[in-house]
Amino acid sequence: QEQLVESGGGSVQPGGSLRLSCAASGNILGINSMDWYRQTPGKARELVASISGGGSTNYADSVKGRFTISRDNAKNTVYLQMNSLKPEDTAVYYCNATLLVGYSGFLKLWGQGTLVTVSS
Repeated sequence: QEQLVESGGGSVQPGGSLRLSCAASGNILGINSMDWYRQTPGKARELVASISGGGSTNYADSVKGRFTISRDNAKNTVYLQMNSLKPEDTAVYYCNATLLVGYSGFLKLWGQGTLVTVSS
């Protein structure tokens, strides 16, 4: 069964850092593109970072310069390094991937979410 498993969330003080991981497993050939979203109660889910199949990255203005998305193709894993965290970054973070599951076949899948809390 194909799945995305997220890890790395937790509670940190403002200015701290966390690294989120999103690992794809199952009968897949690899990860094409990956997006990181976050959501807080009362707000719409927000796209914070993306990495394309070719390695191009994009960031929301609110996280640009603080967050870095990267990938390890050998491990079928995408990371979100979050530095200089602010209380406003508190949210449940979700990864969403386009997985290569066969010859010219793709599967869209969501991770289960991981909670990031930034507070004093």
